[in-house]
Amino acid sequence: MHIPDGYLDLSIALLVGALSVAVLSYAARRINGEITDARAPMLGVVAAGIFAAQMLDWPIPGGTSAHFVGGAFAGILLGPHLGALCVATVVTIQALVFGDGGLVALGANVFNMAVVEVYLGYAVYRLLAPYGEFRAAFAAGWLGITAGAVAAALQLGLSSAFQYEVVTTLSIMGVGHLVLGLIEGGITAVVYRYLAEARPDLRPDAAPEVSA
Repeated sequence: MHIPDGYLDLSIALLVGALSVAVLSYAARRINGEITDARAPMLGVVAAGIFAAQMLDWPIPGGTSAHFVGGAFAGILLGPHLGALCVATVVTIQALVFGDGGLVALGANVFNMAVVEVYLGYAVYRLLAPYGEFRAAFAAGWLGITAGAVAAALQLGLSSAFQYEVVTTLSIMGVGHLVLGLIEGGITAVVYRYLAEARPDLRPDAAPEVSA
């Protein structure tokens, strides 16, 4: 899903990049008090896990790639604002250090993976959690990565620099990630269930500990 440079029109890259900056600035203002002593180590673990998982990608037709993103998982476990900042940091390091995704397209990649997937995945989870957290986490991972892919497909399809039209990009990336997203949904649900059972205190909705 990392878009390389040269695939987006500059105007689209700048517009989506500005949206990313606006959302992440808002998220940064909302995380006061969310990084507790208990959750700080989990932030590093989640970021490291997502970083490693995202490095394992495979190409799909049209010049981009598919891989585990982990945006919905980060949103569920860390909360949407901290989760978005976590994934944005991972995507930025990948672009600056490893060249995974272009620098001009960095704002778009952050928007697709750290904004769209995290916030939509978290919203899906909260909507469906009353009917079963495991199923809600699965749906969040599945629909989150699909929505991120659709956002990337629209950006690519609307760019004159890209050789395919919107219908083609949506067909390739949207349908492709709708299928591949089943894997992300399964991983999200299994890992979340394990962590929720092992460390329920790390969940965003966990009651704070009261010292005696």
